[in-house]
Amino acid sequence: MKIILTQEVSGLGAPGDIVEVKDGYGRNYLLPQGFAIAWTKGAEKQVTVIKRARSAREIRDLDHANEVKAQIEGLKVNLKARAGDGGRLFGSVTSAEIVDAVKAAGGPTLDRRRLELPSHIKSLGAYPVSIRLHPEVTAKFDLNVVKG
Repeated sequence: MKIILTQEVSGLGAPGDIVEVKDGYGRNYLLPQGFAIAWTKGAEKQVTVIKRARSAREIRDLDHANEVKAQIEGLKVNLKARAGDGGRLFGSVTSAEIVDAVKAAGGPTLDRRRLELPSHIKSLGAYPVSIRLHPEVTAKFDLNVVKG
């Protein structure tokens, strides 16, 4: 099945890429989740619009990605979350909350879909978080979840 990606899918491609996937994966996951649209000749013309929008949001080049990486890795990121007596959180920490915490710590505005968490964050403590800034650049920082 030929599809056009509308969002970045890890291991598959970036928005605007035309990729060939297995029918079930495309029909049952990518299309219903809004990660892709079915390929047609008319939809292929929309690829230029998608790529133009991506270039406006994307980090400009490798040098810019390295600058942002240096800025992120120098941050002390603390996130206040509601927790019980044993240190377990009420719910879990979302990627949007992490992006807001980075911005509050003085960092740049990041895309929450590019965050890579080791697992769900459901208790207080320090967690390593990485973010893909560029295909060749990944920034890593520690997230401290504190009782708030």
